[in-house]
Amino acid sequence: MSTLPGIRGTDHIGFTVPNLEEAIDFFVNVIGCDYLYSLGPVLSDEDWMLDQLNVHPRASFRNALLRCHQGSNFEVFEYTASDQDNRQPKNSDIGGHHLAFYVDDFDAALAYIEEQGLTVLGEPVVRKEGPVAGQTWIYFLSPWGMQLELVSFPDGKGYEHDTPKRQWHAAQPDN
Repeated sequence: MSTLPGIRGTDHIGFTVPNLEEAIDFFVNVIGCDYLYSLGPVLSDEDWMLDQLNVHPRASFRNALLRCHQGSNFEVFEYTASDQDNRQPKNSDIGGHHLAFYVDDFDAALAYIEEQGLTVLGEPVVRKEGPVAGQTWIYFLSPWGMQLELVSFPDGKGYEHDTPKRQWHAAQPDN
């Protein structure tokens, strides 16, 4: 089996938002992440943007780095590009994505999300069988429509009965 030499884990997850200030405000003041720093605007008269980031050569961006408790860092970008697609991808789209936030008290977290006036999709899903038995989750939307998830499995997941390997999660930072 091959492996990336020296790999230790995920440093950050990057995603693009329509408004950087709105995203920073939401992740810091609603979700509870820490703001670390911002960069930009970054732009180039050369083809650096195309060569380095595979975006329009005259695009520009600003970004911020956030940390959410014991989880990964987020690198949040706001791009300006003449060929930009402003539609929010669905999970089923190539490049579609969501961020899942592990919570200790699922019911309290869901009530909080609802109190914030955020759109909650469907009803909580409680898994009782299979590899994710013991997990409860629900999707909700950021103010700009990005898909987010609350997830909790305080007593572990079903697959843990079949293997000593464990999924990393915020409630058990040393596993």
